[in-house]
Amino acid sequence: MAVKLLMTWNIRAGREQEYFEFVVRELIPQIKRLGLEPTDAWYTVYGKRPQIMTSAKSESLKSLQEVLDSSGWESLINKLLDFVENFEQKIVTDRPGFQL
Repeated sequence: MAVKLLMTWNIRAGREQEYFEFVVRELIPQIKRLGLEPTDAWYTVYGKRPQIMTSAKSESLKSLQEVLDSSGWESLINKLLDFVENFEQKIVTDRPGFQL
């Protein structure tokens, strides 16, 4: 059964340009190399939600867990944390549309 990894965060003040360069050059390509399929990305302009909400799909919980347990994932998230705060992630069963 396919699953999604939902992730949310806020961009650190003053790091916006570096953050967007990191997302395009490293985050998205590395997520794909690790075997996940990016599916959604939302940027919150107004309201009491995390600034960024994104998800990536995996063919199974087992394969997703292998990615999350990998040194490649740990390294990627550590780099992301240089640019963001309030990072959260959760795993849900894959359904159409953006899931919270």
